Amino acid sequence: MAESTATATAAEIVVVQRPRRADAARNFDALLAAAREAFAEHGADASLEDIARRAGVGIGTLYRNFPTRRHLFESVYAEEVNALAKVAVDLAAEPPWPALTTWLRRFVEYTVTKKAIRDALNGESDIFLACRESLYEAGGPLLLRAQQAGEVREDMSFDDLVRMISGITSIAFPEEGQRDRVLTIALDGVRARR
Repeated sequence: MAESTATATAAEIVVVQRPRRADAARNFDALLAAAREAFAEHGADASLEDIARRAGVGIGTLYRNFPTRRHLFESVYAEEVNALAKVAVDLAAEPPWPALTTWLRRFVEYTVTKKAIRDALNGESDIFLACRESLYEAGGPLLLRAQQAGEVREDMSFDDLVRMISGITSIAFPEEGQRDRVLTIALDGVRARR
């Protein structure tokens, strides 16, 4: 891990940790994938032994890569933020409104499944702040482009949008599909009135 991650991006955090040897890198990636699944299924209390088993490695390999549970949380969180940032780059050539809403829907999926990890991390940790900055750098230009195209109201900031989406994702919905309906209604309020 980098000595000071306060100014590091989410991508740099994972790259700094990822081993260079091919077999070690495969183990690292398998552990991240297994941890992502386990945290989504069992929350922050998922068993580290279960994560190692899912990854097909021993518990010693898990601890060599992630000395503490927090290191594992941070790495999974940063990797997911990197994936969201890549989605934003991939959508840059799409029309402004579909690009923004596609990214926001992916952001919702990410937020819902990563709640346990976010809750386990202190909102003021260096990695949490670096990830937040990476998210804003990825999604902010999509909002700005949609505003410049006249598709989105001009009186909102990206922070406003993130807080609205975060509010939607923090609520438990009793009915399948209800979260998507509520998101659609909220996004309708984001559209510019013509």
